Amino acid sequence: MNNSHQHSLLVNASTEKIAEVRHFVGDLAGKYGFSQDDVHDIMLAVDEAFTNVVKHAYTFDENKKVTVTIETGPSEFVIRLADKGKPFDLSTYKEPNIEERIMLRKRGGVGVYLINKLMDRVEYRKKGGENEIMMSKKL
Repeated sequence: MNNSHQHSLLVNASTEKIAEVRHFVGDLAGKYGFSQDDVHDIMLAVDEAFTNVVKHAYTFDENKKVTVTIETGPSEFVIRLADKGKPFDLSTYKEPNIEERIMLRKRGGVGVYLINKLMDRVEYRKKGGENEIMMSKKL
């Protein structure tokens, strides 16, 4: 991204940090020019991604760290969450049956689905000992 700006936040992998992460992302998304609805969608996607890192990558080990990086370019807002926990294996992911989950009142299991619906582009990477989820939304 030419003409881009980058902002980073390093937090402990704790559900208590969700509000701080949401505020960091939401504030920058708002300043970037997204509508309130888009800001809400972006914060929800980040919320789900961060929760997945805390729950699955780090199994609630609050001493571990998550780096949240935001890059803004002329027309794209990119959020990266990086961790050194257990990697997410996309090949094992199966899209949930949303209607069935609602009918059976099942909680959880829809984070990845939601992230993909709310954002324009989502990629999972593993490089070195680090995992990264990259989520992007176009303005």
